[in-house]
Amino acid sequence: MRHVRIDRWSRGESYFHTLHAAAKLVAALTLLLCIATLSVRSLVCCAVYLMVLTVSVKAARLPVGRVLLSASAVLPFAVCFAIITALSGEPDRAAMLLIRGYLSSLTALLLISTTPMPDLLAGLEWLRAPRFLVQVMQFLYRYLLVLIEEAGAMRDAAESRAGSVRSLAVRQAAGAAGVLFVRSWGRAQAIHRAMMARGFEGHIPRFREFPLQRSDVAFTLVAAALTVGFRTVLA
Repeated sequence: MRHVRIDRWSRGESYFHTLHAAAKLVAALTLLLCIATLSVRSLVCCAVYLMVLTVSVKAARLPVGRVLLSASAVLPFAVCFAIITALSGEPDRAAMLLIRGYLSSLTALLLISTTPMPDLLAGLEWLRAPRFLVQVMQFLYRYLLVLIEEAGAMRDAAESRAGSVRSLAVRQAAGAAGVLFVRSWGRAQAIHRAMMARGFEGHIPRFREFPLQRSDVAFTLVAAALTVGFRTVLA
């Protein structure tokens, strides 16, 4: 499954994997801000950003083709806005919406493919992100995995009884969705009771500390300088 593949990628061994999560977050946010401000006259800058991201994926020892293809998952959502923009008489701006969406998706995918989720959340805490926001992200990540696990178990059960999940009628599919919700709710309640029994006080503790090194600071400064420099000179 896709989330398992990305989790496996995030535990690889490369220079990008060893960097502090906070350093990668700052570099990624800088690039996302620069991408968001690109105009229809910034095609050269877009090409440079795509080249830099592709080289970074290769340097991170990730499968380049699969990562570039996975980043296109955001395009169906961007196409909706692009169509509306094109129909309003701005085809160039519509094309730029697709380009910016793809580059932003590739940037985020590179970030999470080189940073395990616990380290990414720890990096947000290090950057003093609102604790409530980090807490919501922690629970969303954990309960999303619970939901996927329950859905997988129900799919296996349905295939063993009905032969194929695709052959289920709409009414049966709706009933399966209701059962999935009930089972996920029950699992969530059990997990909550287990956490409270173990002394949960509203904050998930970190079991590992990663100090920010000089190499992390140097990477952040160089990455931010290059990103802003390309945006200033080429756009």
